[in-house]
Amino acid sequence: MSQPNPYPVGLSAPDISSYRVGNRGVDYVTTFDSGQPGPHVMVSAVVHGNELSGALTLDFLFRSGVRPLIGKLTLGFLNVGAFLTFDPGNPEASRFIDEDFNRVWDEGVLDGSRNSAELRRAREIRPIIDEIDYLLDLHSMQHPTAPLMLCGPTKKGQNLAREIGYPAHVMSDKGHAAGRRLRDYGPFADEGSPKNALLIECGQHWDPVSFDVAKEATMRFLTHFGTISAEFAAQQIDTASLPPQTVVEVTDAVTIATEDFRFAADYIGMEVIERAETTIAWDGEQPITTPYDRCVLIMPSRRLIPGQTAVRLGRIAP
Repeated sequence: MSQPNPYPVGLSAPDISSYRVGNRGVDYVTTFDSGQPGPHVMVSAVVHGNELSGALTLDFLFRSGVRPLIGKLTLGFLNVGAFLTFDPGNPEASRFIDEDFNRVWDEGVLDGSRNSAELRRAREIRPIIDEIDYLLDLHSMQHPTAPLMLCGPTKKGQNLAREIGYPAHVMSDKGHAAGRRLRDYGPFADEGSPKNALLIECGQHWDPVSFDVAKEATMRFLTHFGTISAEFAAQQIDTASLPPQTVVEVTDAVTIATEDFRFAADYIGMEVIERAETTIAWDGEQPITTPYDRCVLIMPSRRLIPGQTAVRLGRIAP
């Protein structure tokens, strides 16, 4: 069962109507081509319709007149149908229309017979995603947790996260039992492919800080690939040296089995549970315990629905 939103809505959804037509024949997707050799880089937003920081960041890029110096830059508002229903009076309701857009990116699902608003949109966007060399997918979180870069299970994902250097926390994981994320689609998750993707959780959904984080991550990502100049990025963010990163390798994802799942405490994420076999939740009568000492709790959910991920468990990498 979902819990009510306890956090204030400090961001306003931008008006994105002027970006609808784009130039790809797919609403709300635009590609700029420099005419010079270089990678095709994409920044995507509103995979979940209640996450505003990504939409604000793409709006900023459009209004700033950003164009790639090399290669191509694609800007995409993805689950627009959900985003356009956003209501600050009920901000969780616009997360998706029929199903989670970030659980449908398995080739078998995309090629199969299932049908939903999110699948129709994913199938529409898929040919453009297939062109992309490097993707940054902008997200936010339910709780006011420190920003997290999700790099997937591959070493190339970890390496790219370290090269970007921001934010301070990197999470390496395999995703969710409920379905495949866009970050893990096709060659992005293939260690042998040069294509790569990162997903950043920028902070609490409606905290203004999440927009600051999304913009900084985007500036650093685009600068890394030479898509924009370091001079432009320096006008937008503090480009001083960053502190060392901590990589957390996810070992377990707790999938909810019953309608009666409850946490043992009011966790918000990144708590370090010192001792193995500490009870952190119950699923019905079954206690959920930590599998090892110094276990990190990652993104505990308030949407406690059977089949969904309640929390991920990880250990800090050396």
